[in-house]
Amino acid sequence: MKAFIVTRYGSSDVVQLREMPDPELRDDDVLVQIHAAAVNPGDLRLRNGEFKHIMPFRLPFIMGNDLAGVVVRVGSRVRRFKPGDEVYAHPDKDQIGTFAEFIAIVEGAVAHKPKQLTMEEAASVPVVGLTAWQALIERANLKKGQKVFIHAGSGGVGTFAIQLAKHLGAIVATTTSTANVDWVKRLGADVVIDYRKDDFENILHDYDVVLNSQGQETLEKSLRVLRPGGKLISISGPPDAVFAKELGLNWILRLAMHALSYRIGKKAKRRDVSYSFLFMRASGDQLAEITSLIDSGIIRPVVDRVFPFASTKEAIAYVESGRAKGKVVVSMR
Repeated sequence: MKAFIVTRYGSSDVVQLREMPDPELRDDDVLVQIHAAAVNPGDLRLRNGEFKHIMPFRLPFIMGNDLAGVVVRVGSRVRRFKPGDEVYAHPDKDQIGTFAEFIAIVEGAVAHKPKQLTMEEAASVPVVGLTAWQALIERANLKKGQKVFIHAGSGGVGTFAIQLAKHLGAIVATTTSTANVDWVKRLGADVVIDYRKDDFENILHDYDVVLNSQGQETLEKSLRVLRPGGKLISISGPPDAVFAKELGLNWILRLAMHALSYRIGKKAKRRDVSYSFLFMRASGDQLAEITSLIDSGIIRPVVDRVFPFASTKEAIAYVESGRAKGKVVVSMR
């Protein structure tokens, strides 16, 4: 099968289109013919080698973490899916590789595709949908009437998280550029801060939750907008000791993770708030919940551009430019 692979860690020139062996199907796997796949900032971080010490992939490996497609074969222990089913998924970290014609994924990571969406729209959902769900529902336990600040409201996670938070009944603040202020308001944001004109920490106060996707400086500023007892959840790091334990890392790496998060953890404690790092995991059950919200018209995915499969490197470069509004998708069709 054709696939875009990383031959060595580095920048864009390490991504190549190659013929690769078809996936091997295990007893609890679903073999999917991929119709569309989305590009995520995390794909760039994997390509650059930022996770190579904690998630060492055997080079070369196939890129990609979002997909929608059709089941072509199932393992002997699979019960929820059959050939012909339209599905979408975020593969487990040990089974990534969606920039390809086929993929084998454990059944528990797969869900039926929302009926209301095209393959391209569906492929844009899993990573951002699961990230928003696990941050706002699992980690923050966000309730009606609470205030949540979501950084980068026009990005992939931001566009989804705003809609999910409004569905939960929260008051939502976000940041964006001047050109997107009215647009993110239409997504449901109650307070929109133009980061080119204003500093969010001078405007927002007594928030219950912050979902951070930005760098260290923004992360530390985010502490100032939280009320005592508030929660700062970051998807961009630094990773913490809890994450290291969940990943089963050795004691040396656990100490390293603790050291990386020590500064922000200490500052959070001084302000009587909590800090945690979220590394989103695969979950077909949560995707099924998200499917219900989409088919009910409560959440609508945002797709910026769709590239043909042959132009996957161009799609990756577009995401890397930082100009994308919502998600960027690659179509195999």
